[in-house]
Amino acid sequence: MIKISSKTLKISPDFAKIYFSSDKKASHYTGYPFFQKNFAKQVEISVIIMYNIVIYCYTEISMKFTDLFFVYIFLAALIPIYFIGRNNIYRNVVLVAFSLIFYAWSNPLWLIPLLVSIFANYFFGLMIDKYRGTKKAKIGVALSLILSLGMLVVFKYTDFFIMNINSVLGTDIPLPHIALPIGISFYTFQIISYIMDVYWGKVAVQKNAGRLMLYISLFPQLVAGPIVRYSVIENEITNRRTSADDISSGITRFIFGFGKKVILANTLYAVVEKYFGTDLTTLSVAGTWYGVILYALYVYYDFSGYSDMAIGLGRIFGFHFDENFRYPFVSKNITEFWQRWHISLGTFFRDYLLYIPLFGKRRQYASLFLVWFCTGFWHGASWNYIIWGLYFGIFIFIERLIGSKRLKKVPAPIMHIYAKIVIVVGFGIFYFNDVSGGLPALGTFFGNLVGANGNALIDIGTQTSFMNNIFIICAAVLFSTPIIPWLRAKLQDSNAGQNAIGISTIVCNGLILAASSILLVNSTNNPFLYWQF
Repeated sequence: MIKISSKTLKISPDFAKIYFSSDKKASHYTGYPFFQKNFAKQVEISVIIMYNIVIYCYTEISMKFTDLFFVYIFLAALIPIYFIGRNNIYRNVVLVAFSLIFYAWSNPLWLIPLLVSIFANYFFGLMIDKYRGTKKAKIGVALSLILSLGMLVVFKYTDFFIMNINSVLGTDIPLPHIALPIGISFYTFQIISYIMDVYWGKVAVQKNAGRLMLYISLFPQLVAGPIVRYSVIENEITNRRTSADDISSGITRFIFGFGKKVILANTLYAVVEKYFGTDLTTLSVAGTWYGVILYALYVYYDFSGYSDMAIGLGRIFGFHFDENFRYPFVSKNITEFWQRWHISLGTFFRDYLLYIPLFGKRRQYASLFLVWFCTGFWHGASWNYIIWGLYFGIFIFIERLIGSKRLKKVPAPIMHIYAKIVIVVGFGIFYFNDVSGGLPALGTFFGNLVGANGNALIDIGTQTSFMNNIFIICAAVLFSTPIIPWLRAKLQDSNAGQNAIGISTIVCNGLILAASSILLVNSTNNPFLYWQF
């Protein structure tokens, strides 16, 4: 149910100047010193915006990129409103407004931690810049990390910690069941990367609160990444130009991700749930392997599809985000896999945790396992995610001990088989969180893989399911390889090939969008895995 106020949305005409203007007369609103009279007005306007969004947008259903409402109403309204004005100040205002509406759609209260994080870290950034090289700058960093990580821990991990305390100490502390704001793990890491880069002098502090709000709240990457560095879009916040190629490429990328999610990921998920959503003890060895292989493909298409949509949307509006997936299943070892999978998360931990000498330079492997512990724990408040992170950490540790030169001497087919088995089993660990049976179910899963539970080697149900879904499985395997870039490269050498690419792109876009939309009509099978993170 949507509750709409009879009051009209009224915002002062000074809003754009206070938030986004590069004009000297207006820019003093957000300059030094921090506490100015106009800053109070800035906060007041933010409260007014938040209030009106709360009134206009309250529903009980989150808005996802794969919702028909998002594609045919939200996006269809945003694009003409955005492009009707050519001024970047106007366009920034539009993007912030629509981003906050998008985020507030399911629960307007989630705007509170988001806006608190934005304005607090706006202040911390100014503090770090003003007192650079002094203890006060370090205090600013510390306060930012305490606030950002503290909010993440409270919202995401409170129940987990209390459950484990109750289990170990035999206490009966009630669980608060704090609702997790969508996207908090992603925007928290974006904020941390911004603050640390300002502290290290890698980027200039953003003295305009509105532009910082745009960076953090920009809806394409707000709730499910990729984790966009401030340096990547710093210039585009104020000086971007959207070309026809940007719009065309962005639409194609969005539709391609839309199809990956709706056609492939949703279909694979339905099959997976028929296997892992039932009694695991009834599964055969083949059935268990079949289920976990499809689950690995599902996670890839679910998350990479969403990343494709985010990158495409950013491109439409003139932002060029870095790639988040580069065909990870073609990897020949686990180190390479994590250079291709969820790249923005891996590089975040590499740049902001791995090379920080917490344990000293001689204890680099301690830092390595800390990174993989954090990687797993970031994904969710459940022991299986921690095990999952450390599981991959162990294999990367082993590969480092062996050395890349020695690994290259191993025949490629053997390395591919090794990598695929480790990756697929890893996603089995990923699946069995506390909601899906937890550690007992994970133990049954491992036993099923090798027939240690007395389960049959193969069953007729798995054979039937495979034959019934053989086309979708073949498509999922095929498109997890760089077959499309390879074909494009082959065809681009001639004018006829380029014309074929253009025509086929238009046709495929129409077919994918139509097929995906039809599948979504009256469909209840539209899960999104990384929404919970």
